[in-house]
Amino acid sequence: MTPPASKIMLYDTTLRDGLGMEGLSLSLEDKLLIVQKLDDLGVHYIEGGYPGSNPKDAEFFQRAKSLTLKHARLVAFGSTRRAGGDAATDPAIRSVLDAETPVITLVGKSSSKQAREVLQTTEEENLAMIRDSVAYLVGQGREVVFDAEHFFDGFREDPDYALASLRAAERAGVSTVALCDTNGGSLPWEIERAVEAALGAVSCRVGIHTHNDVDAAVANTLIAVRAGATQVQACLNGWGERTGNANIVSVIADLKLKMGLDVVTDEQLRRLTETALFAQELANLPVDPQQPYVGTGAFAHKAGLHVAAITKSPGSYTHVDPLTVGNTERVLVSELSGRRNIIEKLREQGVSLDLTDAQAQRALARVKERESKGSAFESAEASFELLVRRTLEGYVAPFALEDFLIVTRRRHVGGGGMASADRNEMMAEAMVKMRIGERLEQVAAEGNGPVSALDAAVRKALLQVYPGVESVHLVDYKVRIINSYAGSDAAVRVLVESTDGLRRWRTVGASTDVIEASWLALQDAYEFWLLHHSA
Repeated sequence: MTPPASKIMLYDTTLRDGLGMEGLSLSLEDKLLIVQKLDDLGVHYIEGGYPGSNPKDAEFFQRAKSLTLKHARLVAFGSTRRAGGDAATDPAIRSVLDAETPVITLVGKSSSKQAREVLQTTEEENLAMIRDSVAYLVGQGREVVFDAEHFFDGFREDPDYALASLRAAERAGVSTVALCDTNGGSLPWEIERAVEAALGAVSCRVGIHTHNDVDAAVANTLIAVRAGATQVQACLNGWGERTGNANIVSVIADLKLKMGLDVVTDEQLRRLTETALFAQELANLPVDPQQPYVGTGAFAHKAGLHVAAITKSPGSYTHVDPLTVGNTERVLVSELSGRRNIIEKLREQGVSLDLTDAQAQRALARVKERESKGSAFESAEASFELLVRRTLEGYVAPFALEDFLIVTRRRHVGGGGMASADRNEMMAEAMVKMRIGERLEQVAAEGNGPVSALDAAVRKALLQVYPGVESVHLVDYKVRIINSYAGSDAAVRVLVESTDGLRRWRTVGASTDVIEASWLALQDAYEFWLLHHSA
C-alpha cells in the first residue's frame, strides 16, 4: 500500500554518497550552493558529508551554520562505534556531534557476513555497536537515522539477522531505518519483499537507499515506496560511486507525476530542470541530453511523423507536460512560452524588468543564438541578466574592449643555489586598449597565464575609472570542451564565479578560442558588478 504524500520524506545524499563518483569534485562553495538549491527544491533532509573523514567536510558544517534553510534539515553522516569501544569516546561519534546538525545518520552493518568478515567482530557485538551508538546520540538530543548497510544482501543470506539489526536501532531510539542496497545488485521484486519484511519487524519510519549497478535504482526506489517506505535517499542526477545512486531528479518527478504523491509543490517541481542542469554545470560535467524529465532531449522530436503529429496535437508524443518540470518540448517551443521562460527566469533571479512581448522575444532570440555557439545560462545568472539588458534600447555598456594582445613565454629561472634545481615557468603579458565611458585606457599587466594576465590588465584599466572594482575577485574558473570530436578546433565554454566579498555571481563565455571565451565571461563578471554598484 503506497503511503500518503505527507509521509514521504526526501533525503538527498549528493554531498556525501554522490561525491564518490569518479571524476567528480566540488569545492566548499559549490557544496553550499547545492544545499541552497536542494532546499529551494523542497528536499527535507540534506546530508552534508562525513565530518570525520576530511577537513573540507568539517569546515562545510561550520560554514553551513550560517545558511537559512526554508525546508531542509542538515544531516551529518558517520558510522557506529568501533568494535569493543565506547560510543561516548569514539572519534567518529564525536565528529558527528561536533558538526552540530539536528540530524545524524549512522551507517552500520545489517549483514552477518559483513559483520564477521569486514568488521571482524561477532554478530552480537555488531548489534551492540548499533544500539550503543544510536542510543548515545539520541540521548544528546539528535534525530538519528540508521543506514542499514548491505541490508538487501544480508536479508538474502540471513534474514533474521538483517531484521535484528533494524530492531536494535529502533530500540535505541532511531527515527528511521534506511535499507541500503549497497552493492546495487537487487531487483524490484527482491526490494519489495525485503521492505515488506522490514515494515513487519519495526514500527519506526523505513527508508530506501539504492545504487544503480543493475540500472534499477529508480525503479527499486519506487517499488520500495509502493511497499511502504517513507524516506527516499537519492542523489542529484544519479551521481554516486561506481554506476551511481538513485537519481533524485527522476524520483521526485515519478513520485509526484506518476504516483500522485505531492512530495514537492508544483512550483518546486518546475525548478527540477534548472536544478539538475545547475548541478552538472557547477561540477563541470557534461549534461546528459537523454536524462529523463530534465535532459535537453527529454522532450525533443526529430522531423517526420512525430513532428507532424505534435503540430496538430501538442503532447501526442510526450508522457507529461514538459513545463511541469521546467523543461520544454523543443520543436513546439511557442513564441509565447519562450517569452514566458525569459520573464520567469528574470523574476526568479529578482531582476525588476517589465518586458514587452517584443522585448522578451528579442531576448529569447539572443539566448538561442548564444546557446548555438556553446553558451549555457542555467548556472550563469549574471550573464543571463546582462544578455537581456543588452537587448533593450538605451542600454549602454560601461566599458568595451577595443583591442588586446597577449604574449606568452617560457622563462628560465635559475636555481640560485646548490640545493635548488633550475626550472622553467610560464609567464604571460597582456596589453589591452579599453574604452571606459569617454576615456580610452591602454595598460599592460603580467600573469602566470594568458587568462590571468588578461584579467589583471582589464582590472588595471577599470580601476582608473571605477576604484570599487578592487573588491571584485575571481574565485572559480571552469573550462569545458563542448564538441570534443572537433579535436583542436573544438569550442570551449568558460564558467567564471566572482565575488566582491558580499555576494557571488556566475558568468559564461563560449568560443572556439579559450582566450575569447574567457574574456566574454570576465567582461560579464565586471559589467554585472558595475551595473549593481556605484563607482
